[in-house]
Amino acid sequence: MSVGIAVSDIIYLILSTFGLATIAENYGGLFTVIRFVGAAYLIYLGWKMWTTKVDTNFSVNQKNSQSAKDWLGGFTQGFLISASNPKVILFYIAFLPTFIDLTVMNGEDVFLLSALTFVALLAGLMLVAVTASSVRKHLKSVSAMKKLNRTAGSIMIGAGLFLASKGSS
Repeated sequence: MSVGIAVSDIIYLILSTFGLATIAENYGGLFTVIRFVGAAYLIYLGWKMWTTKVDTNFSVNQKNSQSAKDWLGGFTQGFLISASNPKVILFYIAFLPTFIDLTVMNGEDVFLLSALTFVALLAGLMLVAVTASSVRKHLKSVSAMKKLNRTAGSIMIGAGLFLASKGSS
């Protein structure tokens, strides 16, 4: 499943890289609008995490854990989850140009960026998969879940504010 998520993210990364380079070269004003929309959306998501009702009912679905043995099924499920998530493309559209000058990237640069991103995504997803069950037992209280949601929400709000405060690329 993690490989499917990472592959889908890389496809979005490549599409964003080429599409954003064109926008950055030809439509600077539109690029600024995209950046502010991305920042506003991150702030909104952070606010939603701060205000969401906490649910500590963790149920494990046996069907999902059994189907994880099927590599292709897990890959497809992960790919579709990520590919159908508009937050992924918004993330790349909003943040990528903040850190990388897309107007000077060539095919080799895009390949290197994609390979490094794939490794980083896969490592992060595998770390989450390995530690999720041990962390879950510590998050059974409403208080712990609220702290987790507020921490994650604060990070998203901070990222949105950072993105909004960056000068034009």
